[in-house]
Amino acid sequence: MSERWALAAEAEGDGALLVPLGQDGLPAGEVRREPDLVAAVRARPEVARWVWRSTAEVYPRLLAAGVRVERCYDVEDAEQLLLGHEGRLGEPRSAAAAWARLRNAPVPADPPQRAAEPGSQDSLFEPRPVVSVPFEGVLAVYAEQLRRHERAEHPGRMLLLTAAESAGMLVAAEMHRAGLPWRADVHRELLHELLGERYAGGGEPRRLAELADEVSAAFGRRVRPDLPADVVKAFQQAGIRLKSTRRWELEEIDHPAVKPLIEYKKLYRIWTAHGWSWLADWVRDGRFRPEYLPGGTVSGRWTTNGGGALQIPKVIRRAVVADEGWRLVVADADQMEPRVLAAISRDPGLMEVAGHPDDLYTRLSDRAFSGDRDHAKIALLGAIYGQTSGDGLKNLAALRRRFPRAVAYVDDAAKAGEEGRLVRTWLGRTSPKAVGAGDDDEAGLPQESDEPAVTEGEFVPGYASGNARARGRFTRNFVVQGSAADWALLMLASLRRALGGMRAELVFFQHDEVIVHCPAEEAEAVTAAIRAAGDEAGRIAFGETPVRFPFTTATVERYADAK
Repeated sequence: MSERWALAAEAEGDGALLVPLGQDGLPAGEVRREPDLVAAVRARPEVARWVWRSTAEVYPRLLAAGVRVERCYDVEDAEQLLLGHEGRLGEPRSAAAAWARLRNAPVPADPPQRAAEPGSQDSLFEPRPVVSVPFEGVLAVYAEQLRRHERAEHPGRMLLLTAAESAGMLVAAEMHRAGLPWRADVHRELLHELLGERYAGGGEPRRLAELADEVSAAFGRRVRPDLPADVVKAFQQAGIRLKSTRRWELEEIDHPAVKPLIEYKKLYRIWTAHGWSWLADWVRDGRFRPEYLPGGTVSGRWTTNGGGALQIPKVIRRAVVADEGWRLVVADADQMEPRVLAAISRDPGLMEVAGHPDDLYTRLSDRAFSGDRDHAKIALLGAIYGQTSGDGLKNLAALRRRFPRAVAYVDDAAKAGEEGRLVRTWLGRTSPKAVGAGDDDEAGLPQESDEPAVTEGEFVPGYASGNARARGRFTRNFVVQGSAADWALLMLASLRRALGGMRAELVFFQHDEVIVHCPAEEAEAVTAAIRAAGDEAGRIAFGETPVRFPFTTATVERYADAK
C-alpha cells in the first residue's frame, strides 16, 4: 500500500476522490470515488501522508467527525513557498493557477480572502471562494511541485519547509477547533473595572470620557486624544514638537497632558480591540476560536483572520482561564532569534554561548561586554534588526570582534537586500523582490506604535520598498526571523506529535509562545514535551549544532499569571 494518497472532496455532497501515489507523485493506481470522505480516510489508517489541494477544504470536516490526520501535503501552501523560492512571490498561488501554468493556459487570479465570521465556531467549515480545478489537475500540480523541489537551492531543506508548513496548517485547524478557553463573565468584569459604565448610543465609556476631558483641560482647549494628528497639533501649539504619539516618545515630554493621554491610549485600544463588541462577536460557549493563518507574513510568522488573537493585552489575559481541573501550560522560547542566528551562521563562539539553556545575554555579556547584559542585548538585537548607528555602532564593533561569522551573516543579507537580490531562510523561504524605486526611507514602516525602535521579536517591514537602506534592514532581519519561523513550525509539529496520546490540546501559538490546555495531571508531561520539541526542532532544522532552544514554562489557571 502506498504511503501517500491524494484526496479531494467532491464539489457536491459528502463524497471523495482518492488515489494512491508513487514516489514521483504520479498516481499509482486507479482514481476511486467513495461516497463518504470521512469514512474513506478513517478506513485507511496506514496512509502516512494525505496530499490535498488545501487543508481548509478537507481537514475541518475530518476534525468535526473526530478524525485526526498525522501528516498532510497542502498543494496551495507549497505553491506559494515554491513561487517565492523562484522569485515569483505575488503570482496567483491557487492549484487552479498552478495547473493553468502547466498547460500554458490563462492564469486565474486568486480568490479574495474570505473574512472570518466573528463568533462563529465553524468559520473554517464555511465554503470558501475557490477557482475550480479537477482532481487530475491537482495531481499534475503535485507531481510538478516535487520536480520543482529538486531544482531548489537546497532540495532537502525545501521539502522540509513545505512539509513543516503543511503541518502548521493541521495545527491551525486543530487550534481553531479546540479554541482558547475564555471566561466571558471575567472579561465583562475587567471591562467595567477598566473602562467604567457604558453610555447609550455606543459612545466612549465613562473612564475614556473622563481622560479625554483631562487631556483637553491640560491643553486649555478641546483635543481629540483618539486622533494622533490632533494631539501632535496641540503639543505643537504648546511649543513641543512631536513626530508621533508613540508612548515612548510621549514619556520624554514634561507636560500635564502626557499622563492622561498615555492612559487614554492604552484603554482606548482595549475598548476598540477587545471591548464589549469584541466579546459579543468572538467568544462563544467559553471559547475564543480565531482563524489562524500559518505563513501569513512573508517572513513566515503567523497571523489571524479577524479577532486580534495575536495581540491580546496582558490585562485581558485574565479572562483566559483553564477549565475546572485543567491547566494552561504557557511556554516562551528563550532568546529564540539570537539562538537561531547562532545556528544558521555557524559562528563557533555564538554557538557556544547559545549552547546553554540559561540566559543567553548574560553569557554574551561575560564574553564581550564586561558583564553589561544590557549592552550585550542591544548589540545583538541591533545586529539582527539593523540599529547600527550611535551606541549601536560601538556595540556592534565589539560584537563583530568576538562573533565575526554571526555579524557577517546578517551583514551579507543586508547587502543582498540593498542590491535587490533575494535572500532565503535556512530552509528556503524567500524574501520578495523589491518593487518601485525612490520610495521614502520609511516605506512600509508602521506609523503608530507604542514600542521603541528595537525590541526582541519586532518585525521590520519595508521589503517592498525601492529604497535600498529600508530593504537592507528588512533582509537583515528576514534571514533570522524567517529561520525562526521555520524552526517554530517544526517545534509545533514535534509537540503536536508528542501530545497525540494525551487529552492535552494546543490552543494558542504566536511567534515564540505556545499554550497547551491540559488536565492538571498532564501538565508535567506537557512541559517536558514542549522542551523536548524545541531541541528536536533545532536538530531537524539546523542539523547537529551545540545550540539549545530552551523554553520558560509556567503552569497556571489564568494566562495572565504566566508572566
